[in-house]
Amino acid sequence: MAVPAHELVPAHPRLAEVLDRHGALVQRGMPVEAPAAGAWSLAELRGRLSELSAGPQPAVLTVAVELVRQVQAAGEPAAWVAATGDLFHAPDVAACGVDLVALPVVRADDAASAGRAADLLLRSGAFALVVIDLGRGGRLATPLQSRLVQLARRHEAAVLCLTGAAADAPSLGSLVSLRAVASRRRLAPGRHACEVTAIKDKRQGPGWRWEGVWHGPDGLA
Repeated sequence: MAVPAHELVPAHPRLAEVLDRHGALVQRGMPVEAPAAGAWSLAELRGRLSELSAGPQPAVLTVAVELVRQVQAAGEPAAWVAATGDLFHAPDVAACGVDLVALPVVRADDAASAGRAADLLLRSGAFALVVIDLGRGGRLATPLQSRLVQLARRHEAAVLCLTGAAADAPSLGSLVSLRAVASRRRLAPGRHACEVTAIKDKRQGPGWRWEGVWHGPDGLA
C-alpha cells in the first residue's frame, strides 16, 4: 500500500513555519464543517479570470487549497503555478485532502513567466482549474490576461490568481471577472472560520460571502 505523501515528511516544528507568507492559516486535515460549494466553487469560477486578495487576517492559501480539493473531489484536474520562490508546504496541503500526485506544480521565475506557463496549461484543455500564485506585487500584462480569459472561456476552465494584496490595493485589471478577499477569524481555541467575500463579481454582483471552519495547526490559538 502506498504511503500518503504527508506521512513521509514531518510537519514544521515552529508556529512561524505553519503560516504561509500571506499570514494565512494552513489547515490540518479536512474542514471541521465541510462548507457548501456555493459561490466559491468550480461551477461559479469556470470560464473566468478570478483574483483572490488578502483580508485583515489573511487566509489566501487556505481558501485556494480548499478550491483545489473541491475540484479534485469532483474528478477534475487542477494545476498550480508559482511565480515566487515560496510554495505551499506539501504535507499540510496533502493533509487537507489534496492529491499531490495528481497536482502538477510549476515554478516560474516571475509573474510574466507564470502567466505564460498558465497559458500553456490552459491551451492543453486538460485542466479545469489553474491557480497562479503571483505573490505580493505580482502583475500580469493586459494582453496576457486577455489570452487567459479567452482560454478559460474556450475550455470552460477556472483561472485563479493569488495576489496576497490587501483589498484596497489595485486589482489586476478590468478583465478580472471576480475579485474576492480571503480572511479568517478565531471562533475558539484551535478553531477558525475562513471566509471569502466578493468585492467584485460581474456575474452575481459583489457582497456575497462563503465560509468554512477549520482546525488551526498546533500552536495557533
